[in-house]
Amino acid sequence: MNDLNTLAIDLAKNVFQVCKRSPQGKVFFNREMTRAKLKELLANERVALVAMEACSSSHYWARYAAELGHEVKVINTRAVKAFQIKQKTDRNDALAIAVAATQAHIPSVRVQSADEQALQSLERARQLATSHQIAQSNQIRGLLAEFGIVAPKGLKSLREKIPYILEDGDNRLPGSFREMLHQLWEHLLAQIEHTEALEKQLEATVKSNNVCQKLMKLEGVGPICAVGLAVKLGRGESFANGRQASANIGLTPRQHSSGGQERTINISKYSADKRLRSTLFQGALSVITQVMKRPARTHKEQWLQALVMRRGQKIAAIALANKTVRTAYAILKNDSVYQPIGLA
Repeated sequence: MNDLNTLAIDLAKNVFQVCKRSPQGKVFFNREMTRAKLKELLANERVALVAMEACSSSHYWARYAAELGHEVKVINTRAVKAFQIKQKTDRNDALAIAVAATQAHIPSVRVQSADEQALQSLERARQLATSHQIAQSNQIRGLLAEFGIVAPKGLKSLREKIPYILEDGDNRLPGSFREMLHQLWEHLLAQIEHTEALEKQLEATVKSNNVCQKLMKLEGVGPICAVGLAVKLGRGESFANGRQASANIGLTPRQHSSGGQERTINISKYSADKRLRSTLFQGALSVITQVMKRPARTHKEQWLQALVMRRGQKIAAIALANKTVRTAYAILKNDSVYQPIGLA
C-alpha cells in the first residue's frame, strides 16, 4: 500500500473532488470530476489506494473501486478532520483525505456488501415507517385534546375509538375538523399497513439469514439487534478482537490516562453506533428483568444477578451488552454456535 498512488475522493451527488497524490507526497492533480469521469478514471488508472470519507454512497464507491482491483480505504470523518489545516473547501477536503489515507494508525471503516446494505436498508425503512406512524398518532391525539376529547394511549385503543369519534354527532366537532380528522385517520391506517408489510418482510429476511439466526440465540438479541450486529461485525475481519468490536459500538469505558496512571471513565456519548447500542441496551434490560424474577440457570445469569445487586440494572445492562458483542464477534469469527453453560 505504501508504494501506491492515492486517489482521494470527496464524495458528492454529481460533482466529485478528486486528489491524486504520490507516496512521497507530490500532488499530481486536485480537480472536480463528474460521475462519468470519475468512473472512467477508476477504470483506466493503474492499481491505486482509493480513499474516501465514510458518508453517503461511500459503500457503493468502495465496492466499485475494489471490483476494479484498487485498494480501498474508507475513513471516519472525525479522523479526516484532524488533517484539514486550511479553510473548508472541496480541494482542501480531498487533500486531507489523501493525507489521512496514508497514515497506518488510522483504520478503515468496514465496507458493506450489497446484500448487507440491502438488509440494513430494510431495517432503516421499517424504523422510519414506525416513527412516522407514532408521530401521526400523537398528532391526532393532540388535535383531539384541544376539543376536549382525550384519546387513550396505545395504537390499538386509538384504532377502536376514532371511528366512534367520527360518527358521534354530539361531540360538537366542526365539520371542517371532522373532515380533516378523517383524512388523518386514513393516512394513519395506510402507515400502519405499510409498517406491518415492512416488518413481515424483515422477519422473513431474518429467518432466511443464517448469520442472524445464530446471533438471535444470544440473550437479549432479537431480529432488529441481529441485523445490526450482522451488518456491523460482518465476519469479524475488521476487528482484531472482541474488545475492539465492542469499543467501536461504544460499549467500553473511555480512557483518560496520563503520567503512567490509567483511568477509565463512562462510555462515550459521541464515538459510538448509537442506534445499535440503544437496541443492545434495551435487549439487555429485558433480559435483566426476566433473570431477576427467578433463580439463575446458567453461569452468565449467575454473573448478571450478582452484578445487578452490586452495581445496579443500568450498569449491568451495559456490561451484558458488552459481553453480547464480544460473544457475537467470536461466533462470526469462528463460524460457531452459541451454547450457554448451564449450572450443575
